Amino acid sequence: MKWKMAENSLFGILLRKSWWVSALVALGTFGAMRHFIEWGYALVATTPFFVIALIAAWKQIRTPSGARLEHALEKVRAMSWEDFARALEAGFGRDGYAVKRVEGAADLELEKAGRVSLVCARRWKVARTGAEPLKELAAAGEKRGAGECMYVVAGELTEQARRFAQDKGVKLVEGAGLAGLVRG
Repeated sequence: MKWKMAENSLFGILLRKSWWVSALVALGTFGAMRHFIEWGYALVATTPFFVIALIAAWKQIRTPSGARLEHALEKVRAMSWEDFARALEAGFGRDGYAVKRVEGAADLELEKAGRVSLVCARRWKVARTGAEPLKELAAAGEKRGAGECMYVVAGELTEQARRFAQDKGVKLVEGAGLAGLVRG
């Protein structure tokens, strides 16, 4: 069983913030604890915050932002379907998934530790996507017993599509996540 951090836990929130927020929390906690316990114990007690700061910094360094992100997404939109599919397969492979192409509402089937995920990526170039392709993907996921469904998009999603994805637990792969997945 893979351990998953609660999304709204203190460490989960700090991981989504800039690295320096965790570093400030660590320093503030160390300063406050130093008044009550010896500095060595205070340092050990604040180590998790420093580790979270390092992890957040590593993620931020590897994530393209601003002009770099837009340039990366333009490169993704310029790819042919075959090149894009190969880049996705390589990206998911780097993440430890066994990847195979499928037909129907999903384009890829991912397997990792006995858990199956479906990925729909064929409409990645569409400028604006509605909820219908996500509904088809969710139905295919239920039919195949997939543990997770992912929708890959380089354009925009309508608000209705975002709500549907949130309600049905369809993971959206877009923006920096997409650029990081197909890098290289």
